[in-house]
Amino acid sequence: MGTKNNIILSIDDLTIHYITQDLGTCRAVNKLSLDIQAGETLGLVGETGAGKTTVALGILRLIQSPPGKVMSGDIRFQDKSIMKMSNGEIRKMRGKEVSMIFQDPMTALNPIDTVGEQIAEAIRLHMKVNQKEAIQKATQMLEIVGIPGERYHEYPHQFSGGMKQRVVIAMALACEPQLLLADEPTTALDVTIQAQILELINKLKRENNTSILLITHDLGVVAEMCDRVAIMYAGEIIEMGTVDQIYNNTCHPYTSGLFGSIPGYDETSERLKPIKGLMPDPANLPEFCKFAPRCEQGCESGKQSVPDYYEVEAGHFVRCHMCRKGRKTADE
Repeated sequence: MGTKNNIILSIDDLTIHYITQDLGTCRAVNKLSLDIQAGETLGLVGETGAGKTTVALGILRLIQSPPGKVMSGDIRFQDKSIMKMSNGEIRKMRGKEVSMIFQDPMTALNPIDTVGEQIAEAIRLHMKVNQKEAIQKATQMLEIVGIPGERYHEYPHQFSGGMKQRVVIAMALACEPQLLLADEPTTALDVTIQAQILELINKLKRENNTSILLITHDLGVVAEMCDRVAIMYAGEIIEMGTVDQIYNNTCHPYTSGLFGSIPGYDETSERLKPIKGLMPDPANLPEFCKFAPRCEQGCESGKQSVPDYYEVEAGHFVRCHMCRKGRKTADE
């Protein structure tokens, strides 16, 4: 989907399952494809359990096995297959070329090392600097995210949840990666710090032409930060396009439901319109359209066959039978 010029990351038909004896097979990601251009911010949006974090972990080859397993597909970074990299190559790539802001700061930090040491370690490994220079850079990164430099020698348990999140962000940004995977980067932060962190990420993008995969529930943040948006549901991309296309020419009923579930500044309605029902159990997904059980448009085709991706306008793709007429598929 999309153009093929200057692509830094390409995911092709990625399928990731979690296989357990007790709960069966959880089909977390199903034949997912997307591209990210150099210098682009792509927003990945969807409900909890859609598979967004699994995609990010798959890019860094951090899927825990067992129970996780990449069943099929390929991920290419700068036209080199991540799936075929040696363990040494993937370790060199993580943190330097591709870095991740993890969603849960409580588990992302080592409790027995100081926060400064953890940032400085990544800097020493990837930037070829001496101990003194690494300490100076780590101290600078702490101050950039709003933490006094003198707290370099403190341990994670001495920080609040929001402060730990800032440390995780400082670690991810320290080596100026080419691709940043930001998994709910501002969830634990108050509004003023959130704005500062988002501006810091944007500054990194502007100065280093950094590409960003921004995983979030916040459609306001997506509108502010992203160039393109991918809507994810039950392990699949169901709609993708530019921010303007997704926000002003919404096509998929699920995407419409997401917008109906948030308050608008210019609306006076007293009640929101939530999407009825729940996301399907990934261990027992519908055989055809994954959204059909919750769809209010009464699409009978969705109960009989899996919809293809249809290009409703240039660069705007939708996986929905209702958008099929007169459109071409992504592969045509």
